[in-house]
Amino acid sequence: MSDPKTVLLCYCTCPNADSAQHLAHALVSESLAACVNRIPAIHSTYRWKGEVTTDTEELLLIKTTVERFEALKERVLALHPYELPELIAVPVACGHTAYLDWVRTAGEG
Repeated sequence: MSDPKTVLLCYCTCPNADSAQHLAHALVSESLAACVNRIPAIHSTYRWKGEVTTDTEELLLIKTTVERFEALKERVLALHPYELPELIAVPVACGHTAYLDWVRTAGEG
């Protein structure tokens, strides 16, 4: 992914609505993301420290670009309450051109 203007869709889970809202607001207000959608009450099953655990979490869908991803990642790691937060970025191959252009420019101020 060498094009810094490539739009990314990032996935990040949070333990509750308060932490999700705090993180979403910080990322958008600091121009690290154009938009963050919050999906409440997802159920995650995972192995952590040798135990299989199931929790209810809130999923963030974060829209940003390659050029803003490293700063976004650092901010997520600084603010997130988890010891090992999920942050996965997937490049957007296609979409509504006007929306993708907005994502590209929304972080510019």
